[in-house]
Amino acid sequence: MTAAPVRRPRRHDPGRRDRLVATTVEVIAQAGVVGATHRAIARAADVPLGSLTYHFASLDELHTAAFTRHVDDVAPRFDERMATAPDGAAALEVLVGHLTDDLLASHRDFVLAVELYAAAARRPALRAVTQDWMLRSRRSLERHFDPVTAREIDAMVEGLTLHSALSTDPMTPAQIRAAFSRFAR
Repeated sequence: MTAAPVRRPRRHDPGRRDRLVATTVEVIAQAGVVGATHRAIARAADVPLGSLTYHFASLDELHTAAFTRHVDDVAPRFDERMATAPDGAAALEVLVGHLTDDLLASHRDFVLAVELYAAAARRPALRAVTQDWMLRSRRSLERHFDPVTAREIDAMVEGLTLHSALSTDPMTPAQIRAAFSRFAR
């Protein structure tokens, strides 16, 4: 008679789904969307591979949850910054700080944003995440600017971020300030 196989005790892990999402954000930041596979995420989270498919119907669903988590982390920070500005002129200065101190200072956040943009070009679920992020940013900007101007400034922030982060001759804070000041006229 053969002995029954020894089974590992099940770990009680009520926060596993949340931990998988957080781990996925970090794996994307380190390896990109293409490197954020089921196996890579399971390995980084130290969970069995089947745990991912138990909690998420697909890798797309997991990536969407991770990017949503990222947006839910960065959007309130921007809103808090914009809330400190007493008027439109101060809001433009806040934008310079946001771009130079937040967006460009955090390589991790920049990489996550670029990964989201690139993946959203092919995945409708991620396009919805970017749309939500844009709407939240615009609402923050609309504290100080009309909706059309808020949309233009939001697009400008994204463009300036990409240009400054990827350029071999990035814009200085003074140049960024001058670009934003054109909206104060």
